[in-house]
Amino acid sequence: MIIIYKKDYKKYAEGSAKKSKVLSCCIKSFLVGGAICVFAQFLFYLYNFLDLPEKDVKLLVTVTLIFLAALTTGLGWFDKLAKHAGAGTFVPITGFANSLAAAAIDNKNEGWVLGLGAKIFTVGGPVILYGTAVSVLYGVILYILKLCGVDIGA
Repeated sequence: MIIIYKKDYKKYAEGSAKKSKVLSCCIKSFLVGGAICVFAQFLFYLYNFLDLPEKDVKLLVTVTLIFLAALTTGLGWFDKLAKHAGAGTFVPITGFANSLAAAAIDNKNEGWVLGLGAKIFTVGGPVILYGTAVSVLYGVILYILKLCGVDIGA
């Protein structure tokens, strides 16, 4: 049996790992993330042009971005873009949609219940859980502050 110590493994991993070009990665990430946001703003103006209520426009922009992220994930395009653009593709709504769609696609062969149904939230589940927990905690804190007479502006 071969024993590898932490420091030896760390030295091995650092020596064999491909060095990333930080500046070019940051530029690509910024440009792609910015392009996604510009596209979302374009959708906002487009839906606004149709004289829809602003509440509906915001919902339509979000739904469109989620749909397009899930569709491009299913077609294999999102991963190709993410390979070159890095974190720029993970503008919150598109990245979240990609993580859910990718988990569903990866586990679809295991069936509807144990594959798709159980594994679709492997990435999204913790986000939903902790997002809900933090929002409840935030609400409780605001409620207590309001009971104490603190003006919170809400």
